[in-house]
Amino acid sequence: MTDLSSGFRPIMLDFPESFHTERLTIRAPRPGDGIQVNEAIRESAEQLRPWLPFAENIPSIEESEFNVRKARVQFLERSDLMLHLRDRASDEFVGSSGLHRIDWQARCFEIGYWIRTSRSGEGLVTEAVRGIEQFAIKHLQANRLEIRCDARNVRSVKVAERSGYTLEGVLRRIKQDRTGAGVDMMVFSKVRGTEFIS
Repeated sequence: MTDLSSGFRPIMLDFPESFHTERLTIRAPRPGDGIQVNEAIRESAEQLRPWLPFAENIPSIEESEFNVRKARVQFLERSDLMLHLRDRASDEFVGSSGLHRIDWQARCFEIGYWIRTSRSGEGLVTEAVRGIEQFAIKHLQANRLEIRCDARNVRSVKVAERSGYTLEGVLRRIKQDRTGAGVDMMVFSKVRGTEFIS
C-alpha cells in the first residue's frame, strides 16, 4: 500500500540486494536461479504441499524461471521482496524467504519462508528470519514485522517462537485448505520500541 500523493515512491529506495548471516547468503532472485529453485521444489513438494499453494502442482523449469524473473521485477519495483537463501559455503539454494504484504507508509512487512527438505532441521530458517529482521530494521526502517502461519504447521510456529515473535491472535477459519477444511491462521509480530530497538 503506497500513498503516491505524498510523493513517496518505493521504487526510488536504495538498499542492498544481498547480505550474510553466519551460514547463509540471503539475496534477491536473479535470472538463471529457476533451475535450482525447481530442483528444491521437486525435492520438497510432499512436505511443502500442505502449506504452500505453489507446491500443489510441481512447476516446470521454465515456470520456475518465469517466477524467479517475476520476483526479480517485483523486488526492483519494491512491491514484494523475495529473498533466496543460499548456503554461504557452497552457494547451494536451500530455501526462500522474504518480505511480503508490504505497507511502505506504515513500514509493515510479513516474513515468509520455506526450506528444502534435505536442509530442514538445521536451524537455517530461524537464522534467516533473524537476519532478514535485522535487514528490515536497518535498511527499511521497519515498524512492524509479522509472521503468519497455518496453526497446524508446527515447524513454522516454532520458528516464530524461537525468533522471539509475540502471538497476537488466531484468525479462525480465515481460509480453506486444498481439502476444503477451514484453516486457522496464527499471527505473530514484533514492533518497534518493544521487541526491537527503536
